[in-house]
Amino acid sequence: MEESSDRTSLSQVRRVVLVLSGKGGVGKSTITTELALAFRHAGKKVGILDVDLCGPSIPRMLRVCRPEVHQCESGWVPVYADTQQSLALMSIGFLLEHPDEAVVWRGPKKTALIGQFVSDVAWGELDILLVDTPPGTSDEHLAVLENLRKHRVDGAVLVTTPQAVSTGDVRREITFCKKTGVRILGLIENMSGFVCPHCSECSNIFSKGGGEELAKLTGSEFLGCVPLDPQLTQSLEEGEDFLQAFPKSATFSAINTIANTLQSRLEDD
Repeated sequence: MEESSDRTSLSQVRRVVLVLSGKGGVGKSTITTELALAFRHAGKKVGILDVDLCGPSIPRMLRVCRPEVHQCESGWVPVYADTQQSLALMSIGFLLEHPDEAVVWRGPKKTALIGQFVSDVAWGELDILLVDTPPGTSDEHLAVLENLRKHRVDGAVLVTTPQAVSTGDVRREITFCKKTGVRILGLIENMSGFVCPHCSECSNIFSKGGGEELAKLTGSEFLGCVPLDPQLTQSLEEGEDFLQAFPKSATFSAINTIANTLQSRLEDD
């Protein structure tokens, strides 16, 4: 029975990528959202599995209101963020009665829900599925990994900020990947400088280069930097497509380059 479920839910998904961070607040969900949009603009069919049980923010970032989650013979039907149905989303946020409701659950209940998310969503045909995970190296990570491995996991993208405290936490995430045999596709340094909305000059308010240095020290590929950009922040707050709205910005170029590099790494398999 389980094999049948796996066939119908993930068998048509070509690539599965985990998005990990060692600590909260580094912009992991932002990076997940922007990578998904970049892949969609490149003509890919993309899915996002939002397993961040304590902070399911991606529905707001994509301006997907709290829809009713329907079921079909194959399982839960994902919600589409665009009329072309090229960006599919399933989030814990869809299952909460109120947007401000806290997920105060013990481990076994969280693990059971994650198992359902992975095996019971009818994704259909996707080029890539991005999995937005909770921060840290918790039981939820293991639950995601164990359930996804019944299908496949192509690798993980690690998100950090430039400061030493953040890169230190990512070291533990790297250790987690190595211990569990997950391929590290690369590191992204988020909040790498602040882009002035008036003159577009970038100031390194959080220092710079921690992510790139960590990549060198651990033998991982550095995928690139994404600055703090007020235009990006505003787009996420309003649920707008930043890549469509600001195609001439340096931040657009950074995100697009990272997505292209990641796509190349996945195609090298």
